[in-house]
Amino acid sequence: MSSSSASTPATPDVPDPDSQPPAGVHSLWRLRGYLRPHVPALALMLTAALGGVALAIGIPLVTKALIDGPIARHESDGILPLGLLALALGVLEAVLIWLRRWVQSNAVLGVETAMRHDLYERLQQLPMSFHSRWQSGQLLSRATTDLSAIRRFSGFGMLFLVINIVQVTATTIVLLRMFWPLGLVVAAAAVPIVWLSMRFEKQYVVVSRRVQDEQGDLATLSEEGAVGIRVIKSFGRGAHMSEQYERAARTVHGTSMAKVRLSARFWTFLEVIPNLAVVVVLLLGAIGVGRGYLTPGELVAFITLMLSLVWPVASLGVILAMAQEAMTAAARILEIFDTVPAIRGGERFIEHPRGHVRFEHVDFAFPDAPDEPVLRDVNLDLTPGETVAVVGATGSGKTILTALVPRLWDVTGGRVTIDGVDVRDLDLPHLRSLVATAFEDPTLFSMSARENLTLGRVDATEEEIAAALEVSQAQFVHDLPWGLDTRIGEQGLSLSGGQRQRLALARAVIARPQVLVLDDTLSALDVHTEKLVEEALRRVLADTTGLVVAHRASTVLLADRVALLQGGTITHVGSHRELLTTVPAYKELLAAEVEDDLDLVPAGVEA
Repeated sequence: MSSSSASTPATPDVPDPDSQPPAGVHSLWRLRGYLRPHVPALALMLTAALGGVALAIGIPLVTKALIDGPIARHESDGILPLGLLALALGVLEAVLIWLRRWVQSNAVLGVETAMRHDLYERLQQLPMSFHSRWQSGQLLSRATTDLSAIRRFSGFGMLFLVINIVQVTATTIVLLRMFWPLGLVVAAAAVPIVWLSMRFEKQYVVVSRRVQDEQGDLATLSEEGAVGIRVIKSFGRGAHMSEQYERAARTVHGTSMAKVRLSARFWTFLEVIPNLAVVVVLLLGAIGVGRGYLTPGELVAFITLMLSLVWPVASLGVILAMAQEAMTAAARILEIFDTVPAIRGGERFIEHPRGHVRFEHVDFAFPDAPDEPVLRDVNLDLTPGETVAVVGATGSGKTILTALVPRLWDVTGGRVTIDGVDVRDLDLPHLRSLVATAFEDPTLFSMSARENLTLGRVDATEEEIAAALEVSQAQFVHDLPWGLDTRIGEQGLSLSGGQRQRLALARAVIARPQVLVLDDTLSALDVHTEKLVEEALRRVLADTTGLVVAHRASTVLLADRVALLQGGTITHVGSHRELLTTVPAYKELLAAEVEDDLDLVPAGVEA
């Protein structure tokens, strides 16, 4: 927002993870719609995984038959068939693992791509009131780190959580049927693991959310440091900004280390318990073989199956950690998806727009400060083809007034109409095709100059681009290394402030709107360039309705009428000469620019 507008309320922090507990499993469940297109692939993946579990159990049983059969009876003829069967089962298991991973990668990447698309689209739908409250780093963190956490769990954790549960259950049943005393040892080892897992989950979910929020804050500092590098260098505050970043990084490090210590304690217990169970099984199994309670083949198969449970049990900690991170990430992403856009388009279209704009008893207050109105009972009528300049002190609400026309913000009272239709009833894309805005602090994107110029109208011809560049005196783009196809860098930092303003003005002109809003667009231009631009703008404004925020007397002269905005309301409307001679407040606002009132009106311009 420019300095001409009322300042927005202080940006609040993102939700506190301690005061707002994560949504939990239902957060992931609510994102299940992204999995529906991939149900066949997921079914194939699960089938392959369960087939692999069955083969993993089957191979030790073949080994048991081999040891207790041909080997125990010294029958060499039976060894080869059973050995080849075990080999075939191993090869088939490897094929199923390859199939599962191939199907899994395609499905999971498809889910992540769809979620990323919908998240970006949702951010585009949300109004300025949302973006003014959220740090850009927090949104960036959700679009990158959080989506990656969901992808990792969807592609690894969720599947292995199912596989491991199935494998542990099935293997335990086989062990109990094979020799129930040792099977009870294995089953008993699961009790402390379940208890530890429940305690771990409660603690890990809180610290995980805190780490992800702090990473979002760190991303905000990184982005601000990159975008504001010129300001930082010009004030010699690189060390100060580095200290701020270092403090935030240390905070993330401290919280991350607490997360690591919590995980390390849990995983250590998960490693110890299965290994203790293996030792007990070896001891009791050896005694059982010695007393004839089970055969050597059964003991080998039992130990092999027991060892096959070490990974599923030990990986439980990793999978639970991934699950908690994914649930926290899903809850953070759903905070965006669950935000209801305060600005929604209507269904009306204007078939033959003329550009007649009216402000009818308009009030506006920021959502976070409803008792502190920025605009009060604003009434203004802009007839088709007329240009009105809005003049007011800094903070009087001029920028907010202009932002109400394309519905960057919505009125809180009264209404704004175009050709008699309330802008809230118009289809949003249609409304924003009728209105084009050039801001005082223009935003340019990391794309070519041509793409920036045609952002509002991609079908613009070369002749229209050339005409718009002439109006804005932005022909300097032809001197860039690759002309219009030169990438101008993020935020247009490779250009001067005046060059960025001229490109933004050309972009607005190319759109051929019925209503052209200029928010102090010429403030960074030198006097000579400003004069050339103003002469060209007069021709453009003659064919469109113009709403111009002005600080300079020279810019005021572009307008047919001038509206004085004081205390959040329009107090006077008239020609420039009328207000100069009858309204002292207006004269004071322009005093720095004015030495001789009459000299401000050039020859041929009616005052």
